Amino acid sequence: MCQAATIELVPTGAALGAELRGLDLRRVDDTSFAAIHQAWLDHGVLLFREQSLSPDELIGFSRRFGALDHAPVQEHGRSIHAGRPELYVVSNVLDEKGRPIGSLGNGEAVWHTDMSYLPRPPKASMLYALEIPPAGGDTHFASMYAAYQRLPPALRDRARGLRVKHDGTYNSGGFLRAGVTPTDDPRLAPGHLHPLVCRHPETGREMLYLGRRRMAYIDGLALAESEALLDALWAHATSPAICWAHRWRVGDLVLWDNRCTMHRRDPFDATTRRIMHRTQVQGEAPPAF
Repeated sequence: MCQAATIELVPTGAALGAELRGLDLRRVDDTSFAAIHQAWLDHGVLLFREQSLSPDELIGFSRRFGALDHAPVQEHGRSIHAGRPELYVVSNVLDEKGRPIGSLGNGEAVWHTDMSYLPRPPKASMLYALEIPPAGGDTHFASMYAAYQRLPPALRDRARGLRVKHDGTYNSGGFLRAGVTPTDDPRLAPGHLHPLVCRHPETGREMLYLGRRRMAYIDGLALAESEALLDALWAHATSPAICWAHRWRVGDLVLWDNRCTMHRRDPFDATTRRIMHRTQVQGEAPPAF
């Protein structure tokens, strides 16, 4: 029987997110993938529970969405997992020599959009849970469609046509990126300018595109004016009313649309273990209106 006939879509009831049940991601045919892709566009974030994916199977499923990015160099200088450059290990675990096996540690990962400091950020990200701590480490998602729609009209009008610098100094765990010299002035920080209001290339819907708050700067404004406007936008973009939190189980795979969502991670106890594998699908065009 085609898996598409057994798929059950269960929305979270929040502003974004849905669970797709009845799927084994190791065996996805074209009809099932079409249903997955449409649900991803409709809901922004998809959850698949009880998966059993080898690294190669995770990479294979991820490639259904497009070419994959190579994983970024981790803050400790290691970048490749067992000869698989597409696989990024997110973990606080140390190996037998006391070296981190992954990146981002156990602290909070602040609100962000993956790799938004690049000229062409990834369009999708996937995170697959291999080991999880007994508490903490939840991942929260925010809808940038809803963030834009819920702005007061005057603030929405002001945001249109502006560009925001997406800083490349620090990663989402607060670690300095390899080879970057930090500065306290966001106008001088490395990064890329993207439109503050974008249009999704597949759905056509308007959305905010913020990236991350730290070291952001709105092009052409005085620094104080940029800070005040960004503070106002972020207050709406991270409102609990437009967010959904996922509590992980081993075997969960979460897929999100990196173009119209932001996400963050709760901290967890450093004495517990968390091991996740992540892949990223290359963006096909720069963010645009």
